Amino acid sequence: MISKHPLLEEFPEFAEKIKDLYHHNEEFQVLMSSYNTLDTEIFEIEKGEIPLNDDELTHKRKDRVFLKDEIYTFLQKN
Repeated sequence: MISKHPLLEEFPEFAEKIKDLYHHNEEFQVLMSSYNTLDTEIFEIEKGEIPLNDDELTHKRKDRVFLKDEIYTFLQKN
Protein backbone atom coordinates (compact mmCIF):
# COMPACT_ATOMS: atom_id res chain seq x y z
CA MET A 1 0.00 0.00 0.00
CA ILE A 2 1.28 3.42 -0.94
CA SER A 3 1.24 5.88 1.94
CA LYS A 4 3.16 8.70 3.53
CA HIS A 5 5.11 8.16 6.73
CA PRO A 6 4.48 11.26 8.88
CA LEU A 7 6.72 11.56 11.91
CA LEU A 8 3.81 11.96 14.32
CA GLU A 9 2.55 8.54 13.20
CA GLU A 10 6.02 6.99 13.11
CA PHE A 11 6.81 8.18 16.66
CA PRO A 12 3.48 8.71 18.47
CA GLU A 13 5.23 8.40 21.84
CA PHE A 14 7.17 11.58 20.97
CA ALA A 15 4.25 13.60 19.56
CA GLU A 16 4.46 16.47 22.06
CA LYS A 17 8.24 16.54 21.91
CA ILE A 18 8.17 16.67 18.10
CA LYS A 19 5.79 19.63 18.18
CA ASP A 20 7.85 21.44 20.81
CA LEU A 21 11.19 20.86 19.08
CA TYR A 22 9.75 21.88 15.73
CA HIS A 23 8.80 25.26 17.17
CA HIS A 24 11.93 25.83 19.26
CA ASN A 25 14.92 24.05 17.71
CA GLU A 26 16.39 25.01 14.33
CA GLU A 27 18.38 21.79 13.93
CA PHE A 28 15.23 19.73 14.44
CA GLN A 29 13.32 21.95 12.01
CA VAL A 30 15.90 21.22 9.32
CA LEU A 31 15.79 17.47 9.99
CA MET A 32 12.01 17.39 9.98
CA SER A 33 11.74 19.52 6.86
CA SER A 34 14.24 17.30 5.02
CA TYR A 35 12.36 14.19 6.12
CA ASN A 36 8.95 15.58 5.10
CA THR A 37 10.24 16.72 1.70
CA LEU A 38 11.79 13.33 0.99
CA ASP A 39 8.71 11.47 2.25
CA THR A 40 6.45 13.51 -0.05
CA GLU A 41 8.79 12.90 -3.00
CA ILE A 42 8.82 9.14 -2.38
CA PHE A 43 5.02 9.13 -2.07
CA GLU A 44 4.67 10.92 -5.42
CA ILE A 45 7.13 8.53 -7.08
CA GLU A 46 5.25 5.51 -5.73
CA LYS A 47 1.96 6.95 -7.02
CA GLY A 48 3.53 7.30 -10.46
CA GLU A 49 3.47 11.11 -10.49
CA ILE A 50 7.26 11.35 -10.79
CA PRO A 51 9.11 8.87 -13.01
CA LEU A 52 12.14 7.22 -11.40
CA ASN A 53 13.83 3.86 -11.73
CA ASP A 54 13.75 1.27 -8.94
CA ASP A 55 17.39 1.73 -7.90
CA GLU A 56 16.93 5.46 -7.39
CA LEU A 57 13.70 4.91 -5.47
CA THR A 58 15.43 2.36 -3.24
CA HIS A 59 18.20 4.89 -2.56
CA LYS A 60 15.62 7.53 -1.59
CA ARG A 61 13.90 5.08 0.74
CA LYS A 62 17.24 4.35 2.42
CA ASP A 63 17.82 8.09 2.80
CA ARG A 64 14.41 8.39 4.47
CA VAL A 65 15.29 5.60 6.92
CA PHE A 66 18.60 7.31 7.67
CA LEU A 67 16.81 10.61 8.39
CA LYS A 68 14.24 8.83 10.52
CA ASP A 69 17.06 7.25 12.55
CA GLU A 70 18.68 10.67 13.01
CA ILE A 71 15.39 12.14 14.16
CA TYR A 72 14.79 9.26 16.57
CA THR A 73 18.27 9.72 18.05
CA PHE A 74 17.63 13.47 18.33
CA LEU A 75 14.32 12.85 20.11
CA GLN A 76 15.94 10.51 22.61
CA LYS A 77 18.71 12.99 23.46
CA ASN A 78 16.60 16.13 23.80
